[in-house]
Amino acid sequence: MKLIGIGDNVVDIYQDQGLMYPGGNALNVAVAAKRNGADACAYLGIMGDDAAAEHVVCCMREEGIDFSRIRRVYGPSGEAVVTLDAAGDRIFIGTNRGIRVQSLLKLQLTQDDLNCIATYDVVHTSVNSDLEHELHQLAHKPLSFDFSTPKRWNEAYLRQVCPHLTYAFFSGSDMQLQAIYDLIEQVHEWGVPVVGVTRGADPAVFSENGNTYTQAPLPTNVVDTMGAGDAFIGGFLSHYHDRRDMQAALGQAARSAAAACGYFGAFGYGKKKQ
Repeated sequence: MKLIGIGDNVVDIYQDQGLMYPGGNALNVAVAAKRNGADACAYLGIMGDDAAAEHVVCCMREEGIDFSRIRRVYGPSGEAVVTLDAAGDRIFIGTNRGIRVQSLLKLQLTQDDLNCIATYDVVHTSVNSDLEHELHQLAHKPLSFDFSTPKRWNEAYLRQVCPHLTYAFFSGSDMQLQAIYDLIEQVHEWGVPVVGVTRGADPAVFSENGNTYTQAPLPTNVVDTMGAGDAFIGGFLSHYHDRRDMQAALGQAARSAAAACGYFGAFGYGKKKQ
């Protein structure tokens, strides 16, 4: 199985540590899939020309992620300033959304990009990637999309995006269980075969064409929950696509998420912020 993540990348700046860590949903999922046994993974997105971007590139190289299609742009990379509470849960303080290159420029896929993407089995992107205008060009591949929390989407947005998707993921920690089941049913009606809702410390709820599965989190020593949901998605996709075994894929996803809670950052690599 080969996966390409397209869209967002950032550095997460841990205010209490003075360290920056690579992140961004599209990149995190690609790294998690590779760590969970995917044959090959790639990342395509816009990056700045600063020390933060160079750190992310070095981390991708270390993880074996193909980044040959990235755009390097003169300007600052995306930054998210965070801190942690006593339980290891992340608290977002702010971003540089107004000036970062990913906000100022829109990713336009070229024919060479599309030819590269065609060599991968699964394409993953997210609500943070500003890629809605390109989904129609990607929908011929199994397309995975992370919608994040209910604050990031509404019914109109779901109607726009869901018809292109094979996999839809949501973060539902603050959602009531009945609302989760209603959401899953509606997303299925809009054409998505596999829908998953992670719920933090509560069991994730997934549905494959109306057949429901749950997966409880595995016991782990929580250092930092940053990227745990992305690690869950990467672990799931890396095992589900080839095998089509929901329960086995969810078990691997839970192991991946538990491992991600054991280190700082979405996938490690803290470096002093310059």
